[in-house]
Amino acid sequence: MLDTKIDERHTIGSLLYHIALVEADWLYVEVLGVEWDFEIRSLFPLESRSEDGTLTHIEGQSLEEHFYRLNKVRQVFLSYFRSMDLTDWRKTRVLENYDVTPEWVVYHLIEHESHHRGQIFQVLRKLRND
Repeated sequence: MLDTKIDERHTIGSLLYHIALVEADWLYVEVLGVEWDFEIRSLFPLESRSEDGTLTHIEGQSLEEHFYRLNKVRQVFLSYFRSMDLTDWRKTRVLENYDVTPEWVVYHLIEHESHHRGQIFQVLRKLRND
């Protein structure tokens, strides 16, 4: 089920990979402004998107591999965020194209993950009905 593509939709595996990658990217690029930790970077051998702009198709990984990646990224993410005080939580990070706060990053990631969760459930419903 993780690798099944329906009606040109992204696979569940591709969405899970993308969710974890985006969370790590927001942590390292926007919030911390540092190079990715090697261990976390190694969880993402492929880029997020293909040349045509669609999500990279991820295939052949088990649910356990996807959960490991998601959990590892979340563990690191939370370790940084739990150490922030209110001042740092609301401190603006000035980037080249936009400014963000850690507070906004968390809000954005909740929206992002919710959107993709909906897509995952659409794919699951379609797979179970066929």
